[in-house]
Amino acid sequence: NLLKQWGIEVQRTIQNVEGRYNGHDYEFDIIAVNSHEIVIVEVKTTLRPDDVKHFFGKLHHAKQWMQEYRHMNVYGAMAYLKAQAGSAAMAMNKGLFAIRATGNSAHIINDPEFKPKGF
Repeated sequence: NLLKQWGIEVQRTIQNVEGRYNGHDYEFDIIAVNSHEIVIVEVKTTLRPDDVKHFFGKLHHAKQWMQEYRHMNVYGAMAYLKAQAGSAAMAMNKGLFAIRATGNSAHIINDPEFKPKGF
């Protein structure tokens, strides 16, 4: 339901996706999928600037590492409980969804005019 408000209908989710491509190991926490797009979600207890940089770099390789998604639109999201100063803003400035978990729920904190970066 979180992504539906952004026009992304999720048909299924996959957790703890791991793989190996050309000798490189990769891991993604959650992938939300529909027929033409995926949202890869990195989950952190405390979001730090280095987490944003590292995840952003991984997103550039997602279609190469996971060939089954090579013809799809790929977007990124960072979900977290707490964020170090500026980390959430950094994620949003890079075109990522920022998902803040609160209690038993979560919400996307991006501005309504936000346009996610496609990879």
